[in-house]
Amino acid sequence: MASAGRAAASEGTEVLALDCFDAGPAELSRADGVLLGTPARFGYMSGAMKDFLERVYYPCLEARLRLAYGLFVKGDTDTSGAVQSVERIVSGMAWRRVLPVLEVVGETTEADRQAAAELGGAFVAGLESGVL
Repeated sequence: MASAGRAAASEGTEVLALDCFDAGPAELSRADGVLLGTPARFGYMSGAMKDFLERVYYPCLEARLRLAYGLFVKGDTDTSGAVQSVERIVSGMAWRRVLPVLEVVGETTEADRQAAAELGGAFVAGLESGVL
């Protein structure tokens, strides 16, 4: 996914692919947008994603209003609870989802990988062009 975003980015655009534990308010303060990804765990987002959102919520609450975001979720049997939990938190920060959520249930297929690459490419292209 990160490589797809890098391939779509022009030379003047920096795309960072960070683990939830490596990203925080400092990285978010420099971002034009954020593409979030999480596995679905027990009907919820991963603990790592929850940790990230808790660490950035208050420091970025007013400074990052209306930040463009995208979301992809992978689950074995269901993704709805994970999607809802992420969207509930980011809506409190008034972030705006700019692309449909990519939800993958079951085994990951080549079509799923292609959809993820397209999501990343569309997100970067939209930010670069000012559409998002």
